[in-house]
Amino acid sequence: MMRVRNDDAVAFEELLRKYQPRLVRLMRTIGPKPDLAEDLAQETFMRVFRARHSYEPGAKFSTWLFTIAANVARNATRSQGRRQEVNEIDAPATADGSRAVGILAATALDASSLMPGRLVEGSERGAIVRQAVESLGERQRTALMLSRFENLSYAEIAETMGLTTKAVKSLLSRARVNLREILQPYIEAGMIPSEVEP
Repeated sequence: MMRVRNDDAVAFEELLRKYQPRLVRLMRTIGPKPDLAEDLAQETFMRVFRARHSYEPGAKFSTWLFTIAANVARNATRSQGRRQEVNEIDAPATADGSRAVGILAATALDASSLMPGRLVEGSERGAIVRQAVESLGERQRTALMLSRFENLSYAEIAETMGLTTKAVKSLLSRARVNLREILQPYIEAGMIPSEVEP
């Protein structure tokens, strides 16, 4: 980022290559609609580029980037709410697990997951976990995604979200409890939870 601050275009391309897939994955979960993820990631990078001259290396670059991304997602969500658009049903995740939460389900499958019955189960499980995560409140969902999929520490999440470390720990704890409650009927009896039914 220091090279980008000095108008090095090659360095900016390197940042794009390194962080864009992670940002798109994050935006699919914390943004207002999964199909806006790439646009929101692009908007995040535009803000990074515009702010390049004022960048100070006080924190990790990824923390600064995810702070901007969280603000972009929050603004997009507010903008969507003001427009009161009719939301279409979101397209399901692709088989390659391109949605971030799909990774959670994919890691639960073992080596025999290529059997047709297991593939159906895995696809169903992935959809249910995705919908359960999406049913969480915005702050819980964001904290969970930054912790689980971006591997940020509590301190980095706190800085990204403008919270205290204690508040982040509390958010993550509540998110885990809420997910456990939502997913318990499916885990115990194979019943699709009412919170995630189509």
